Amino acid sequence: MATDAIPTPIRAIDLQLDDGAVIRLRQHGNPSGPRLALSHGNGLAIDGYYSFWKLLSERYELILFDFRNHGQNPLHTFEHHTWPRFALDLEQVYDAIQQHFGAKRTIGVFHSLSAVTATMQTQHYGVRWDPLVLFDPPFYPPDRHRLHLLQHDNEEEIANRALKRTPAYTDPMDIAASFRRRLKLWQPEAYEQMARATLRHDPATNQWILACPREFEAHVFRSNRDTSTWENLATMPVPLKLIGGDPEAAEATPPARISQAIAMETGLPYEAIPGTSHFLQIEKPAECIAAMESFLRERGVIG
Repeated sequence: MATDAIPTPIRAIDLQLDDGAVIRLRQHGNPSGPRLALSHGNGLAIDGYYSFWKLLSERYELILFDFRNHGQNPLHTFEHHTWPRFALDLEQVYDAIQQHFGAKRTIGVFHSLSAVTATMQTQHYGVRWDPLVLFDPPFYPPDRHRLHLLQHDNEEEIANRALKRTPAYTDPMDIAASFRRRLKLWQPEAYEQMARATLRHDPATNQWILACPREFEAHVFRSNRDTSTWENLATMPVPLKLIGGDPEAAEATPPARISQAIAMETGLPYEAIPGTSHFLQIEKPAECIAAMESFLRERGVIG
């Protein structure tokens, strides 16, 4: 077991969406503090980010949730595993948070897939999460942008890698070892935590299978092609801050360069975390929190 185990939620709600999919909402932290809603990147799960959000639990109320077909949620249909459906899901998730945990200003703290989706939701439905803190969002650049081809090729590459993922394991520590070999910068406890968060046990085979099937994960990468989300960032109706991986790192991925480019082009608040990759929250969690809280103080959300 991990030396730093995920705590039991204060309260958990299984939200059934209008198409029958289920998303489990979990309350952690300090219910009297400012409320943060947190979610994850494609193919991942929010419990795998415990290195990050455990540092927030004393001061903030935390509402955690995985996207459909991820993490603690039961598998639903491939047909509805789409970006527009994710944005609609967030509408229903937001309403359920206010209904079940009390009406309260809710700050959105989202990474990658969830960061892009929360932006799409805001642009289509209006202000919900207020403000938004977006970690390394892989917005798709406009057609003639200098980063367009780079991001397109990157999405194709990682989609191809996703399709080759091992679909089942005899022990979660097998995938944890794979994470450890490939992702050298993570906090030591995060390898096992992410492994357990992204697998579900199948009693029929006594194996641990990917909670988000590899075909689902690859489809999300390949279908991330909406340039309007980037193009409408300058007129977002809610304050937001971009916090990115290190764009100057030797192996910087396109999302780190995307956040930097958007900030230069729009003037949106932005900060890069030196020495980090796309997984910055589980590499340098304290530095990520400092970048987030400086923005929240500027906005008067926290003292």
